[in-house]
Amino acid sequence: MTELTDKEKMTRIRTALPPDEELYDLAEVFKVFGDQTRVKIMYSILKGELCVAEIADVLDMTQSAISHQLRILKNAKLVKSRRDGKVIYYSLDDDHVAQILQIGTEHLEEQNEKGEE
Repeated sequence: MTELTDKEKMTRIRTALPPDEELYDLAEVFKVFGDQTRVKIMYSILKGELCVAEIADVLDMTQSAISHQLRILKNAKLVKSRRDGKVIYYSLDDDHVAQILQIGTEHLEEQNEKGEE
């Protein structure tokens, strides 16, 4: 192992790290973002709520497949639902989810621009 030149710096960084359980939970949230279908669903409801049938129509998928992915998104607290009679409408849980999507998109656009230079 290499001798560190600034042990105080390493100690500051180590103590600033969130607890392991928080890091685990954060990693689990990002795992949910690791599926293209789930990202498509979140983008579909970015501007407003939709029911399963509408999301299935937009994405040209079965309602069963959409429902399965929505369950995962709800369990991760990235999507919320609202019942109106027999129909359940889905929307992003809060603005933070929209911000994550936006920041990720901006990052990719910047990387693409750098690659073109």
